[in-house]
Amino acid sequence: MMLTTHALVGALLALPVAVVAPGYAPAAVVAGFVGGSFPDLDVLARHRRTLHFPRYYGYVALPAAFLALAYPTTATVTATLFFVGAWAHSLMDVVGGSPEPRPWEAKMERAVYDHRAKRWLPPLRWIRYDGAPEDFALVLVVAVPVTYLAPDGFVYVVAVALVISAAYTVLRKRIGLLAEDAEATPFVED
Repeated sequence: MMLTTHALVGALLALPVAVVAPGYAPAAVVAGFVGGSFPDLDVLARHRRTLHFPRYYGYVALPAAFLALAYPTTATVTATLFFVGAWAHSLMDVVGGSPEPRPWEAKMERAVYDHRAKRWLPPLRWIRYDGAPEDFALVLVVAVPVTYLAPDGFVYVVAVALVISAAYTVLRKRIGLLAEDAEATPFVED
């Protein structure tokens, strides 16, 4: 799924905080957004293996949630939402497609690496690939409640995420082909 989808789902996970403890909602929304984005920093290393932890984020998120319920502070709530967002991201990549340059061809059977089981989890492809029309539909659906839940000014972040999502959806297949061409073209010095 698109980074924007992960980020907005992370922000949406702050909804229970907004209902139960609205004073913590702004920090929770931002923490969920950042946590939902965080695992994709591994695109600079071994994508969907280095910072994607479909089990281990949960091992941190659940105790953090109990701590935040017992001792609600900005720190405990934001830490919880960060890890819940990162966990959701890692799990969402399993229901999406593979991280190959042309995921619409569905040749690779790797979604996310499960460090505990020491194996790759296969993609379910409920959302065929990042930037697929159904991915864009999901980001639109998630953006609506996040807009109402978000702190002042965050609506602009949501708007930018929607614009980026729309552009990426329109250009996704071209981007995949360009990336593949760039990898196939050797660097030649003059």
